[in-house]
Formats: sequence, C-alpha cells, structure tokens
Amino acid sequence: MKKIRILVVGCGHMGASHARAYIQIPQFEIAGLVSRGEKSRTALAQALGLKDVPLYSDYHTALKSARPDAVCIATYPDTHEEFALAAFHSGAHVFIEKPIATTVDGAENVVAAARRAGKKLVIGYILRHHPSWKKFVEIAQSLGKPLVMRMNLNQQSSGNEWYVHKNLMQSLAPMVDCGVHYVDIMCLMTGSTPVKINGISARLTDEIPPGQTNYGQLQVVFADGSVGWYEAGWGPMMSEEAFFIKDVIGPKGSVSMLAKKLDAASDDVGAHTKTNALRIHHAELGPDGKFARKDVLLDTTSEPDHDELCRLEQEYFLRSITENLDLGDHMRDAVNSLRIVLEAQANSLRQPPLAASATAQ
Repeated sequence: MKKIRILVVGCGHMGASHARAYIQIPQFEIAGLVSRGEKSRTALAQALGLKDVPLYSDYHTALKSARPDAVCIATYPDTHEEFALAAFHSGAHVFIEKPIATTVDGAENVVAAARRAGKKLVIGYILRHHPSWKKFVEIAQSLGKPLVMRMNLNQQSSGNEWYVHKNLMQSLAPMVDCGVHYVDIMCLMTGSTPVKINGISARLTDEIPPGQTNYGQLQVVFADGSVGWYEAGWGPMMSEEAFFIKDVIGPKGSVSMLAKKLDAASDDVGAHTKTNALRIHHAELGPDGKFARKDVLLDTTSEPDHDELCRLEQEYFLRSITENLDLGDHMRDAVNSLRIVLEAQANSLRQPPLAASATAQ
C-alpha cells in the first residue's frame, strides 16, 4: 500500500516520541518536521537519520509545501485548534495531542471540521492504550457502584521542565492540561454522566500569567453516585511526597496503582505512565469477621515504556485511517473530558473570598 506521508509539528518531548514511532511503522513516512526553534527540529532529524526530510519553522508554509496525507500536532495547546482546522482544510488526517483545544467551542470546531472533511481525528489519550491502565479500568468496573476515584499527578519542576510548564500555563492550568487524561479514565470506569463539578485552585508563583493558577483540584459527582477527585500542581515549590496517587474504591473492594519510585522524580514524564503493580483488595469478610481473601498484586513491570506507548497510539491512528474506524465515541469523549476540567477550573476561579471576620480567626 502507499505510505502515509505525515508532517510532524512540534519537536519537543511528545513530538519526538511520535516521530520515533513513525520511523518504526513501515506504513508511515515522515514528510517534514516543524518547530519554532531550529535547534529542536535539526537535532530530531539528526537523531532519526532523516537526512532528506524537509525542516520548517512555519506550520502553514510546511502544510502547503509538504502536502502531507496526515499531520501530527504536538505543539502547545493554544495552537491546537488553528493547526487542526488548517490540516483538515488541506485534506489531511490529524493526530493531535491532548487537549483538542483550549475551549469547548474550539474542540467542537475541530471535531466538526474532521466530519466535514471526512478525515480521521485521533486525540493523544495515551492511557487508553496502556495495558496496565486498561486493566486498572477493567478491575474498577468490577468493584460495584458507586465508585470513589482518587487520582493526582503533581510535578516538582525546575530548569527546562519548569520552563516547559510555564509555557504550557500560557494556555491552560495543570488541572486542565493533565486533568483531561484522568477525568477520561473516571468516565470510562463509571460509564456515567457527571452531574456536579467543582474545583479549587491556588496561585503559588508570580512567574505565570495573571489570573492563572499552578495548583488545582477538581471534584466530580456522577449520576450513578460515584465521586472522583483529581489534583495537579506544577513548579519548584511542589512536594515530592504523594505525587502519584491512582486509587479506586467500590463496595466490593479497591484497586490501587503502585507507581515506580526509587530514582523516579515527579517531573520525569516517562515515569508518569510507569507502574510496579496493581494491588487488588477484596472487601469480603469471612465468618470470623476478618478478610476472606488476601490482597492480590498484579505485576506490571514488563509494561511498555513511553515511546512504546506512543507507537501503540500511532498504530491506532494508522488503523483508524486504513480500516476506516468509527471515531465518533473517541471524539465525543475527548470533548467531554475537556468540558469537565474547564468547568472545574472556571469554578475554582469563582470561589468567593472569605469574609474579613473569617480571615481574622
């Protein structure tokens, strides 16, 4: 079959991982690399041995010149909507890193453009392709209802990682940027509809835009009675304690994701998807009133690393094109998770200040 020529836009961490995946999948051919900085695209081209692949500093110029069959958008969130719309207008399929856009209207615009163009839109919800996370969801669905879902991912960042975080916060708060992953997982676990959404947030530095927060927590109540919270914070002030919590409780017991620790730091992106085991706890009691069964540990240390997960994502993108997969639910779920986290962030910023008498106590 004819190779799918793909334009990779953004040569940072995620763009580089996706580019490495395209090199490994014979049905793809990289048609060009795009980045704002010359150093990142040149370094990536050299690392991948792409001697004859065009390098571009401007996305729209690259789109017209390379005329790709597909585009991989791995840039900062504030460019996602514009870049995706241009790609669909040019007749290309789109793989886009989460979130689809920085607003719900923007996300819906992108989905509508994909439908009008008759092209595929796959959003980078990497946890959906992760074997351990798929098992995590499966076990959670067996625990009965309602579920209590507790999740966080705090990152103590400095140096280049803090630079990246500050750039991300030009567009979105951590609660939104990371939260779409975990709210999506909560929705998969419950199969239910959110009926109440709340959020709290705090601004812990003056190095971010006015009105922005670098710490937040959202709470969601679902129609089936399930509840979930997610917490995210970025910056040099964040604690390294309890930065990775993935815990689900139901009437029949609980399942917990045990993270890789040891030398893994909270700003190690590769460690965010790495686990040691899933601990399954059964609530059933025996005649003596004690637990009838011991906890079970499912070893997950052989799971794929970050680059392998990106390859799984791109294999799914390939199948969506070659097998004409129906992505209606996939796109709907991506818009829905964005809607939830944006509402939580907006609610966190609308919290009324304490009365003077309360603050004095």
